[in-house]
Amino acid sequence: MDIHVTDGAKRRDRLEGTILAAATRLFAECGFEGTSIAAVAERAGISKQNLLYYFPTKHGLYERVLDEVLDDWLARMAHLADAGAEPAEVLRAYVAAKLRFSREQPWASRVYAMEVIGGAKFYGEQIRARVVPLLRRDIEVFERWMADGRIARVDATHLLFALWAMTQSYADFAAQMTLVLGKPELTGDDFEDAERLIGDMVVRAVAAAG
Repeated sequence: MDIHVTDGAKRRDRLEGTILAAATRLFAECGFEGTSIAAVAERAGISKQNLLYYFPTKHGLYERVLDEVLDDWLARMAHLADAGAEPAEVLRAYVAAKLRFSREQPWASRVYAMEVIGGAKFYGEQIRARVVPLLRRDIEVFERWMADGRIARVDATHLLFALWAMTQSYADFAAQMTLVLGKPELTGDDFEDAERLIGDMVVRAVAAAG
């Protein structure tokens, strides 16, 4: 293996990571329209020309950021895939994974939220192609649980919508939460409290009648 090629690939990966991190923060703060390539380059500490070598257009950079966000989010959301597992454990793991994403990737969550709030003008097709099949798969898991009498009859689609809203709000509306709580940022204790409460609520909502 050519060591120089390997080192070059590593440097490229590191620089792309720096650019994507800077772009994610700016797109989250300013939206697509309010973010310029020049601003991303400045935040990344490189020249605009250098950035354009890696990402020739702002639209391409924005899509790459959203691709990275969705890849990470979907990788964490595999918890409902095993319909044979204990529903309560699966649901609590799902809540925990969603909250962990909100805590670890708040700017990524906000970029995605802003795109959706804006009507998914740039990323609607990708959401339809990747998120919708996942949602349908998870609904099928709920349906099998219901058919087996393992959980109560619920509207699985709206339950998942509620789960998304409850967990993602800890990233997307963290500023409001910190104002209410009178603290500069959400802490690990806040996320643990949220995980416990949301998990309890969801498990109780789907508990099969005794």
